[in-house]
Amino acid sequence: MRPLDRAHPLSKEAMERLARGVLEQLALPEKFVGWTMVAIATEFWRDQVAAVPVSRRLFLLPHCLKHAEKCHAPYNADGLECRRCGACGIAGLAATAEQMGYRVLVAEGSPAVMRTILSGSVDTILGVACLNVLEKAIDKVLLAGIPCVAVPLLSSSCANSSVDEDWVRELLLLHQLGAPNTTRSYLHLMRAATNMFQPQRLEQLAPRLRQRPRLAGHVDPDTGGPDTGGPDTGGPDTGGPELASLDPIAATEALAHDFLTRGGKYSRPFITLAVYDALTGGHGTLKTGAEHLVSLPDAVFRTAMSIESFHKASLVHDDIEDDDAFRYGQETLHRKYGTATAINVGDYLIGMGYRLVSREAKTLGADTVVDILDCLAEAHTRLCEGQGAELLWRESLDKQLKPLDALKIYALKTAPAFEAAMLAGARLAQPLDGLVTPIRQFARDIGVAFQILNDLNDWQGDDFNKLHAGSDIVGGRPTVLWALALEKLPHSKQQRLKCLVNGDGPSTCDRIHQVRELYMEAGVFDNACRLVDKYRQRAQVVADRLEFEQLSRLFQFLIDTVLEPPEDIGSYSSLPDASLAH
Repeated sequence: MRPLDRAHPLSKEAMERLARGVLEQLALPEKFVGWTMVAIATEFWRDQVAAVPVSRRLFLLPHCLKHAEKCHAPYNADGLECRRCGACGIAGLAATAEQMGYRVLVAEGSPAVMRTILSGSVDTILGVACLNVLEKAIDKVLLAGIPCVAVPLLSSSCANSSVDEDWVRELLLLHQLGAPNTTRSYLHLMRAATNMFQPQRLEQLAPRLRQRPRLAGHVDPDTGGPDTGGPDTGGPDTGGPELASLDPIAATEALAHDFLTRGGKYSRPFITLAVYDALTGGHGTLKTGAEHLVSLPDAVFRTAMSIESFHKASLVHDDIEDDDAFRYGQETLHRKYGTATAINVGDYLIGMGYRLVSREAKTLGADTVVDILDCLAEAHTRLCEGQGAELLWRESLDKQLKPLDALKIYALKTAPAFEAAMLAGARLAQPLDGLVTPIRQFARDIGVAFQILNDLNDWQGDDFNKLHAGSDIVGGRPTVLWALALEKLPHSKQQRLKCLVNGDGPSTCDRIHQVRELYMEAGVFDNACRLVDKYRQRAQVVADRLEFEQLSRLFQFLIDTVLEPPEDIGSYSSLPDASLAH
């Protein structure tokens, strides 16, 4: 077997091909494919993990290995905190790792892990988890180029399982003198996109016109300590100020800045930075990427920030139009401060987005600024057209919708945000010339597929934002799932479906259960997944045909991460009652 090329991260498909080749040579059955993939990934990253100081490594552990269903490890901001009860081997492994200087985290799933990685406190991962969790992590973590080694549990289920502790301890003790060849990584670019919205960096890139007040719990950019300027904002951890405590002139700016820092994946500014980097040599993906990104002009970061400012504005307005109660785990702006104030904050964020770009003519050049502003304005108007089409449909008495019409709405409502982020990054690097057509095609394909996946995920609930499953049905929003159901169901059941979405008949929980049953009967979830595959393949064709190698690799990364398929279509057939509660 030839040595692995460590210049770029291995895709999941490449690892699977390698694993199958190994199993064929060893005459072993297919059931070992997953294990072999994890072993290949571990060997791929071993030397790079060994070269990272122990203090910069994250040791990731699962729930109790012996009694997972009885594990009472409490959740904290990062994940789970092991009580070290002695019922399983976690306590000993965790103690060993902590003595060595590792950061230890007990968490299932990737969100807490990615938050820790993006915080900049660790640079590599040693993970112990169920095989299926590790296989999913390949998509979410390894493709980003984050060095990671892992040991699967000795069972397909966490419950009553164990782990090869000797193997774990061997990886804990990895040590290497000298620096190995390193793999290109998007980690530095992801961190740069996230860090732009930390209070200090935000103040540097978008200085306040109204210097006081800042919101409760924010860091004073001048002192690095708690902000004490301005009127009393109600103390720390209040989730924002009370309007009565704010100076009326400064209030809108304060609320807008607070909303920019609340969270999210910051994927759109990442895309802008990554496209710019891909077309200027890809230096941000090298080992020295962090140092390179620090040297970039602030105008590049302000352009990326403008993309997020527009996105956040659309979320504020969407939450009003949908009357959603939560965003980023907090009460939505219109629920907390009133609809009029929230509309105004959204409008301010739009103006802020344009201002971040328009004032950089001296640094970027007038032609570049005009082109970027034109891209932003085009995306803004098309997004409003898509949202307007959705709102008109929601107000109509006849809820008829064809799948093609739903996909057209998606192309207008979701794709422009991806397109604007990519075109802005490209124009920062060079004249657009022949890049406009492939970028628009790719953005359309990935945007439509992303929205379909969002529709599917709505039926699994969203603990971070909406807190319940089936919210699209409750809110009367047009989705391709709805359109597919109307296309396949007989007339009588179409009418029943329309009655349910109009709120007629049973309670909300019963309505959602009945809609789900009709969707299952019509094969909606399977058909939607096939649509995702179709648009994914179209995006893949665009990525493969690009002449710019680094941009092609970035597009492949976006396909693999943004268009992550649903975990289990069968899970849509049974929803826990708790997920339907409002």
